[in-house]
Amino acid sequence: MSFTVAIVGRPNVGKSTLFNRLVGKKLALVDDTPGVTRDRRPGEAKLVDLRFTIIDTAGLEEAGPETLEGRMRAQTEMAIDEADLSLFVVDAKFGLTPIDQSLAEMLRRRGKPVVLVANKSEARGSDAGFYDAYTLGLGEPVPISAEHGQGMIDLRDAIVEALGEERAFPEPDDEAETDVVLSQADTEEDEEFEPEYDDTKPLRVAIVGRPNAGKSTLINRFLGEDRLLTGPEAGITRDSISVEWDWRGRTIKMFDTAGMRRKARVQEKLEKLSVADTLRAIRFAETVVIVFDATIPFEKQDLQIVDLVIREGRAAVLAFNKWDLVEDPQAFLTDLREKTERLLPQARGIRAVPISGQTGYGLEKLMQNIIDTDMVWNKRISTAKLNRWLDAVTTQHPPPAVSGRRLKLKYMTQVKARPPAFMISCTRPDALPESYVRYLTNGLRADFEMPGVPIRIHFKAGENPFENRKKKR
Repeated sequence: MSFTVAIVGRPNVGKSTLFNRLVGKKLALVDDTPGVTRDRRPGEAKLVDLRFTIIDTAGLEEAGPETLEGRMRAQTEMAIDEADLSLFVVDAKFGLTPIDQSLAEMLRRRGKPVVLVANKSEARGSDAGFYDAYTLGLGEPVPISAEHGQGMIDLRDAIVEALGEERAFPEPDDEAETDVVLSQADTEEDEEFEPEYDDTKPLRVAIVGRPNAGKSTLINRFLGEDRLLTGPEAGITRDSISVEWDWRGRTIKMFDTAGMRRKARVQEKLEKLSVADTLRAIRFAETVVIVFDATIPFEKQDLQIVDLVIREGRAAVLAFNKWDLVEDPQAFLTDLREKTERLLPQARGIRAVPISGQTGYGLEKLMQNIIDTDMVWNKRISTAKLNRWLDAVTTQHPPPAVSGRRLKLKYMTQVKARPPAFMISCTRPDALPESYVRYLTNGLRADFEMPGVPIRIHFKAGENPFENRKKKR
């Protein structure tokens, strides 16, 4: 079993930069603005020959428990309690502050191993701040530069010394390694068959929506704990944070994302970074839950987010949150269904579930709809069935004639799933009108039960065997 390390310190000392350095990716948002990180973010770290779980945390500040800063501090303290070791990061360039002194006292009271890290030690004039770090009483500080990767060997040695050789280098678990290999094995699928849905694979789900729609509250309710920072303030979440939990024996990896406002309103650099992180989460996920505020549903931004998810080819589910605040739910639900069909024609049949992240109402139904939508998104249809269907629909409604010549659809096959994509061999594909493409798409949805997921149909001209032959004189 590996160990867990929490990165702690006051705001703007370089915790997220160090986190990105250790995980080898730019997962955490980094900016000169203090207090960018708010939720605790886990990651798999590699430091020379060490492998461990690293947790990025919010900057610790002195604040009341009801304030946003106070709730951020509570999240950080939970990360310290969960971790086996803390990396206490101080700014060697700026020097110590009273907050650093109080944090050092808090870490001493916890009684867990602590490695003192003096970041930004490459800067001119950092020697004074480095030597001041000795006054914290947490041992010898490790001088590093998270930005430039300096001092990583010394940091590795300090972690091993603090934990001990046995804890730092645990015995490998052979059974666990075998399970990983088996779970990642890929098998080629024959397009002539319809493989069964694999309900044992982990499912990646992204939760997106406008600010203050209740995304973090929803995930906390799923987990049964206050894992993510929540509150009445809009725009609390900045990073895309992933959490894992089991639902009926299946691993669900869920991504909480920053709220997406209209593009014209996004001016600050930090918010642009947050939105870009949300877009990456959408592309990485398999199913995307778009959270609507049921008290003000179908804002223009809501519709644009759904359209974005559909264009990215993700499986989408609508969740109307704050249902406990709705008066006359039955009449309101009827109105929502009518508006969903009318305002989202590109996602005909999309599943919509009324929920309440505050009370837990509708969460089981939401999860079942997520699984059902993922099954459709992974669906494969045999070539034989598709060609029988193509013959039937073209007989019932033949393609139109263009310039006096009838278009012919000859052959159809599914080229991929996730989302379902089909190729049709036909004459003059560039002349096929968009209305007939919609007719085929809607027919596929209805006849093969594929509601609410993106369907791609590509048209390809058949090869002409006489095209390259010279004309006979």
